[in-house]
Amino acid sequence: MLNLGRLVNTVQKNCHISDARHAGDFTLCIFLLKMREFYRWEHDIPFAHNLPKDEVGAWLQEREGMWSDLESSAFESLPLEGGTPDPFDAETVNRELIPQGYVYSGGYGRFSKPHFFLGTLLKKEQRAGYTVYISSCEYARDLEAPPAMLQGKTIYIRQESVRRFLWEKIEEWRWNRKNEVMERALACYAFEIDMNSALERMTENETEVMILHELGEGLAGEKLGPDWQKMLATFSRSKAEIMVRAVRDILADCLSTLPGLLASNNTASLHFYFANFTGMRKHLFPEALEAYRRWTTADDRQALRVLVESGQRRWLETAHAIMNLYREKGEQAGTAIENMLEPTPESPLTCPPNAASTP
Repeated sequence: MLNLGRLVNTVQKNCHISDARHAGDFTLCIFLLKMREFYRWEHDIPFAHNLPKDEVGAWLQEREGMWSDLESSAFESLPLEGGTPDPFDAETVNRELIPQGYVYSGGYGRFSKPHFFLGTLLKKEQRAGYTVYISSCEYARDLEAPPAMLQGKTIYIRQESVRRFLWEKIEEWRWNRKNEVMERALACYAFEIDMNSALERMTENETEVMILHELGEGLAGEKLGPDWQKMLATFSRSKAEIMVRAVRDILADCLSTLPGLLASNNTASLHFYFANFTGMRKHLFPEALEAYRRWTTADDRQALRVLVESGQRRWLETAHAIMNLYREKGEQAGTAIENMLEPTPESPLTCPPNAASTP
């Protein structure tokens, strides 16, 4: 039988090693917020409860000391009954774990940071040729816990991390209630009546949205080919990487996420999507927020449909143009890609002629 405790300890150690190497990727503010929530997870503290400041401070010092000791350590193979697979060989690991009710993932995220997690398997689905694993309770995780991840033809959805992600967004809005779009999203769930039930309903809703997005990532990957991932590795830790990732995210949403939300008339998730349409995606695609404004002020859902249709063409063409620059210039393509994507008053990054006109 599986020695779950030993496996949990090994996966968590690999998580600590990854955090030790990449904690400096965050700004100080983001780092402290993530550490607070990591402390909450480790100590199983309910969302609505305040964290003990002094204890969090002492824990933070201890954690940084541990990272210093682990930073140069190698990732450990996983102790399974059938062997000791590499921690990035999730397919082999899951062949043993899935029948026993567990699911594991090991892969790379932004800035090439390794992400590992081990959790209870809640559900397995087949969607459009992809296997979807949905987990519940997490036994091991790293500081940055992506709620969803695509690896090959497998999608991992971590509902505990989805729930924590949503809670962080709710807390962020409560501290600064200037985001009217987030207010509309939360109003769909009646948090003021029963916070826990509302959070569970929102978690279920956003789980489906994340599946739609990862399916869109898969579609985008099929259209762009394997060279896209090679290019990302070339531009790791650069502005070009952030911009290129945003282009693919927008393409994935135009291919799958937004069409799915419009088809199901999922108003709550549409509000939540645009409440979080920030950063580089907003910078590159401000037209998306204008289409959202037309929907909410003039009840013009057609504006969103036109946005999706034109966006599919525009961002696929943009992604292909990025790939052409990479094939032409190789490692030196980063600056050229940044210049191509950077909107300027003289040369805004807009849709091709007539692409966004309403039929």
